[in-house]
Amino acid sequence: MSKQNQANKPKYQDIGGQAVMEGVMMQSPANESIAIAVRKPNGRIVVTCERRVPLAKKHKWMGWPVIRGCVNMVTMLKMGMDTLDKSTQMLGVLEEEPTKFEKWLAEKLGANIDKVVMAVAMVLAVVLSLGLFVALPTAAATLAGLFTDSRLMINLISGIARIAILILYIWGVAFMPDIKRVFMYHGAEHKTVYCNEAGLELTPENAKKFSRLHPRCGTAFLFLVMFISILIGSVADQLIYLLFGVEKMGFLLRFGRSLLLLPVVTGVSYEVLKALAHGGDSLIVRILRWPGLQLQHLTTREPDDKMLEVAIAAMKAAKAGAANYKDCLDSGVYVYNEKTQKEEEKEEEKEAEKPEETAEAADTDKAEDAAQEQA
Repeated sequence: MSKQNQANKPKYQDIGGQAVMEGVMMQSPANESIAIAVRKPNGRIVVTCERRVPLAKKHKWMGWPVIRGCVNMVTMLKMGMDTLDKSTQMLGVLEEEPTKFEKWLAEKLGANIDKVVMAVAMVLAVVLSLGLFVALPTAAATLAGLFTDSRLMINLISGIARIAILILYIWGVAFMPDIKRVFMYHGAEHKTVYCNEAGLELTPENAKKFSRLHPRCGTAFLFLVMFISILIGSVADQLIYLLFGVEKMGFLLRFGRSLLLLPVVTGVSYEVLKALAHGGDSLIVRILRWPGLQLQHLTTREPDDKMLEVAIAAMKAAKAGAANYKDCLDSGVYVYNEKTQKEEEKEEEKEAEKPEETAEAADTDKAEDAAQEQA
């Protein structure tokens, strides 16, 4: 490549995000920003952008290889829950009434009810994940140990069970209408990221040309975690045998071993994901990317132009940064304002009540007309 072409080549920015309810979140580590854009029921796109300094910049050791993968997993879990909560507020949809337990917990802890609800939701999500993707595969591995002494085979069966549960889970939730739309926004996010990486102008026309499957997707990361757990688990079982003489592990011991290895598996999987994402386009790299990309056929759907507009709004805001994004909004895109949001919600409630009143009046008139005809 000539020096001129190298100079004209757009600078790569490791920008990624996630889909939310009727919107997209984009995060730009280079610009230390995280932006959320949603399309409200009235059709208006609203955007917010905040400064988010990477933990690795505050603490150098958190950016070390393998460790950064563990840090990123915890950070993304918390960020994901916060983002979903924020996007719901931006949409202006009515939130579910807190349960009696959540109200009691908030009262006892002296904490904000919203924070308690979010904490409970996070705990339930972690428990569900451990149950589905650790406990059940561990039970399958323990059962397999009754029929074979091969540690590799036992871990292979556990890994296959884990992948099968993941596929069935994603396939099942995809039938929910709301989740289907989230998957469409997920596709919009990927197409917009591709468009940005190609250095093209961020427009729906340009973005729709790209694939909805991206090698840096969290879905690909999940697959890598489950595949690499087979290899690391087999090595760990062999070490446990050599050090402690344990030939076959029961359910509890194997479950504990899986939990202890989770940070290692996560850290290694993160490094492999980044290596494959930036590893060029060789045959070996394409083969290794292929399973994670195929799994994204379940977690993404083709978006429409309106969804691409939302993803582009989030991308532009993230690239502009928290200090400047308000000056870079396209026509039809507005800054999210909590005060204005509440005023709009009141107006929408009033508008929603009018048709009901009109319908009741119409029913009354019909009843009076019928009574007069009978008379």
